[in-house]
Amino acid sequence: MQTIMQRLANPTRFMELSARLLPWMTAVSAILLVWGLYLVFFDSPADYQQGETVRIMYIHVPCAWLSMMIYGLIALSSFGLLVFRHPLADVSAKAAAPLGAAFTFLALVTGSLWGKPMWGTYWVWDARLTSVLLLFFLYLGLIALRSALEEEGAAAKLTAVLALVGVTLLPIIKFSVNWWNTLHQPSTDFTSTIDPSMRLPLLVMAVAFTLMFFAMHLKAMRNEILRRRVKALRTQAVAGRDRFATDGATQGAAE
Repeated sequence: MQTIMQRLANPTRFMELSARLLPWMTAVSAILLVWGLYLVFFDSPADYQQGETVRIMYIHVPCAWLSMMIYGLIALSSFGLLVFRHPLADVSAKAAAPLGAAFTFLALVTGSLWGKPMWGTYWVWDARLTSVLLLFFLYLGLIALRSALEEEGAAAKLTAVLALVGVTLLPIIKFSVNWWNTLHQPSTDFTSTIDPSMRLPLLVMAVAFTLMFFAMHLKAMRNEILRRRVKALRTQAVAGRDRFATDGATQGAAE
């Protein structure tokens, strides 16, 4: 029997399945996002130290989580391309990179806004902040490297190698607050370090943002598959036109 991954290796089957899943994922993520925002602004209390600025946490934490999760997805897709030659692995990696860069940028911006009242400055060269900034540059590097190469196969392999090399940054980001003495607070724990009145809104926002990413990722993958199909059709059309012109010229010379 074919596994799910083997079935999805067929772009046509993937397009059919994603067309059915996408509306539901979009609707559920939208509902959770609206519910989460309601909890954030109307049901969650202000922090006794940070005041109302603690509400930035409900955006910052999901974005920070996604910045790492998305890169993990890119690394996994790159491994699938280089080792298993999965037809959709490169499509997944290419579609995820701009989304990962966007969420990482949002994590940096919201983190700076959240840190200003507590640290007295928008930015410090803290281990966690610096490593996340490096992750953002790594995302930009993946996008730039792919854009710089015209040959799609070479671009896919080189970006896959860079993505696998860069995955070593993830444990540094994760454990930076434990390995070094940093201003950044320890990683958020949904069970012990956060009050229950804040735990539910944060959990709902995290799930909403994650589903929103997967919906956008599916949409981006569908667009990339369609783009490659159009490119292949154009290439075939140009090749057919050139062959027709060559055959016509040869026939005319023979006559």
